Order: sequence, then structure tokens, then C-alpha cells
Amino acid sequence: MFKHILVPSDGSECSQAAVRQAVSFAKGVGARITALYVKPPHPVHYFVEGVEFNLPSPNRYDELDEQEAQRILGFVAGLCQDAGVSCDQVSLTSDVVYDAIIDSAGKHGCDLICMASHGRRGLSALLLGSETTKVLTHSKIPVLVLR
Repeated sequence: MFKHILVPSDGSECSQAAVRQAVSFAKGVGARITALYVKPPHPVHYFVEGVEFNLPSPNRYDELDEQEAQRILGFVAGLCQDAGVSCDQVSLTSDVVYDAIIDSAGKHGCDLICMASHGRRGLSALLLGSETTKVLTHSKIPVLVLR
């Protein structure tokens, strides 16, 4: 049925629970997983005359973002390894998360997207709609929402 599953994760508790379920599902159907972490873009720095900011350099932001990506993707890869499920890891930067998820699924030839019902976006998710809702509305690839 499904042979290649995209599993996006933001590292939240809800997302980790969904990853566990996705790995179990992949093992059951004999599918492989591509784990995805979407990094936020660099914050915009504003400078005001007379005010000194001690902000990290863009290179430092890249380094910190990549450490976070490897931590989150490592969690997925570890569960896959324990379950005997093949796993690729992808991290990319985008300010439109749902679009990056859908594009990655197509680019990597995934035939299913498994993701958590909600992440850690808090109030902004209520105002703008969750990434899961946006993926559900825009994806031509089937989406399995895990609670």
C-alpha cells in the first residue's frame, strides 16, 4: 500500500508521539520513512541609532538551527533504527512550513504524509490555522493525522 512516508516533526511532545505511531505504522506496512524538520528563517535584525544589540551572527543562527534539526531528526532516526525501518533525514529552511512539507513529500517521492494533529505553535496556530490543517487542505498526497 504505502511504501515511502514523510514524517515532519517539530520536536514537540505531540509531534514525538506522532513519530512513534508513524514508525510503528511504517514497520507494519513495510514502508521507509523520510524524516523532515523545517528550520525557521533567520530573524530580521533592526538597528537603531544609539542602541547596541548583541545578536548572534547569521552563521551562529545556522549552527544553532542545524543542532536543533539534528536533535529532532536524530530522535526519529533512533526510533526507526530500533524498529528496523529505513530512514532518511532532511532539514531545510522555510518560512512557509506547510508548503515545505508538501514540496518535500513530492521531491522525495513519498506516497503518504504522517504528521501530528497539532504542534507547538500556540496562539498563532489558533489565529492562522495549524500547519496540519494547511497540509490537509493543499496536499495532493494522502495525509494521515496522528493524535
